[in-house]
Amino acid sequence: MDAPGAVVVIRYSRQRDAAVTVKINRPGEIGEYDQGMQTMLQLVWGAGFLSPGGAEEVARVLEGVDIRGRRVLDIGSGLGAVDVLLVQQHGAGRVVGIDLEPDLIAQARVRAERHSLGDRIEFRQVSPGPLPFPSAGFDVVFSKDSLVQIPDKPALFAEIRRVLVPRGLLVAGDWLRGGSGPYSEEMLEYFRLEGITYNLASADDTAAALRLAGFTDIEVRDRTDWYRALAERELASIKGEWFAVMESRLGRARALHFIANWQQLVRVLQRGELRPAHVRARSATQ
Repeated sequence: MDAPGAVVVIRYSRQRDAAVTVKINRPGEIGEYDQGMQTMLQLVWGAGFLSPGGAEEVARVLEGVDIRGRRVLDIGSGLGAVDVLLVQQHGAGRVVGIDLEPDLIAQARVRAERHSLGDRIEFRQVSPGPLPFPSAGFDVVFSKDSLVQIPDKPALFAEIRRVLVPRGLLVAGDWLRGGSGPYSEEMLEYFRLEGITYNLASADDTAAALRLAGFTDIEVRDRTDWYRALAERELASIKGEWFAVMESRLGRARALHFIANWQQLVRVLQRGELRPAHVRARSATQ
């Protein structure tokens, strides 16, 4: 296996046998969520959201979990819309959102201030590696589709356990994979079109890494059926009613690129190779 941080260059037949650089087995990078990507994802998923489902899916991730008055760490806070929801709709006492991207952090701070929540939501830019917080500082660690950008899952979960209080909760949505072994050409094409980092683990590997880190009450709930159906509707909309807006905001070439991207997204969801999921676990008492 290549060492974390290595650029994995995979040659295969698609795209006229061109050399395709696929970003896997490495941390996410600053600049992956450029303005065009932000514009497109918000058009599809709603203002302030860089992952699917909006407020309803955040509520599903948190279903049955009471975070009222709790100290919450949000890993991969993006544009900050989720963090506003954690406070306004779910009653979190204080939220600290972290992200690699300085532009996203700046926009998230503006969003929190616009909602008069600057005293309850803090955003910090971080670098890949250990979490920059003391031990046992959070009651809940939340993440919405961002853990996929971190390659070393055992180290990640060990750090999450460290910053959680005893019996604290990890509650996350994440992108997983079906099966194991080499990626298919369809998945490699999806990664190429996405242009962002993917470090996919299977449900079994995720649960095993959580156990190794000292978590209990582990639950990995597959959400593929839900998102496959939604992604098919999203594809129809971006090819139809949304295309003129996409073209005006992004230019024709990038709008067409995103259509190809979404077509491939639907394909790998239909094949069961990309599997969104909800993940929950509780830190041990010691």
